[in-house]
Amino acid sequence: MKNKSIITVIVIIVLLVLIGVVCFGYYKKATFKVENPIATMEVENFGTIKIELYPDMAPETVANFIQLANNEYYDGLTFHRIVKDFMIQGGDSAGDGTGSVTIGDLEKTDDDTPYSIKGEFIANGFNKNTLKHEEGVISMARADYTSYSSSLTEESYNSAGAQFFIMTAENTSLNGYYAAFGKVIEGMEVVHAIEGVEVEAAEEGAEASTPKEAPVITSIRVETYGVDYKLKEKLEPFDYSTWLYNQYGINQDAITTETDTEETDEEEETSAEEETTDTEE
Repeated sequence: MKNKSIITVIVIIVLLVLIGVVCFGYYKKATFKVENPIATMEVENFGTIKIELYPDMAPETVANFIQLANNEYYDGLTFHRIVKDFMIQGGDSAGDGTGSVTIGDLEKTDDDTPYSIKGEFIANGFNKNTLKHEEGVISMARADYTSYSSSLTEESYNSAGAQFFIMTAENTSLNGYYAAFGKVIEGMEVVHAIEGVEVEAAEEGAEASTPKEAPVITSIRVETYGVDYKLKEKLEPFDYSTWLYNQYGINQDAITTETDTEETDEEEETSAEEETTDTEE
């Protein structure tokens, strides 16, 4: 009888402990707050910039930036476009705004397939992102194909890949048209120092924005506090050349094949001439 009572007490204690563990788990889950990721950017000869990223505002944009940064994509790239009292822009693989980003850059593989990401801003039907383009806000650069045709709105909105810009002053005209995704929390003086570098003189009517010595991004690393941020959707980038040929009903593949054939024929002719000369000698 005594042993039975002891067993009953032990069972009750075990049940109470289990109930306590379960309740604590629910409490911890209900009160747990995920910290926003923090990007640390080192700029050669300028200093450190710390940026808080907002995955609640632009989840895919943040995930893309984190993957590229932590896979060392930005290391050694530059701020290639600087406009005083507006913004500093960087992250281009070619260093002049014409470069592209590949799946291999994103996933650290040999896959050289280019990609772009969905534009997470109101004009593109993404209403969660209400972050304004104020001083210190980081946002994604993208192409504007509407200068070629007003019908290319969607292609323009979904053309961002790796290039970003940091605002050095407020600009309300960008609100809702570009994917802002974070804000500088330390090192705004560094941003303004970069903004002040000397730029090349531009042609009359053009914008002076190319720095004489482009500031180099030594590295960007993002602390995610244990959260695994992964880009879920990769888009096929818009190919303006193909689009243009299609407007005139021209088969670009046929042109490419014909050009390749002509080059091959020329190479064969050159090779034949060289062999004939050698024989004569």
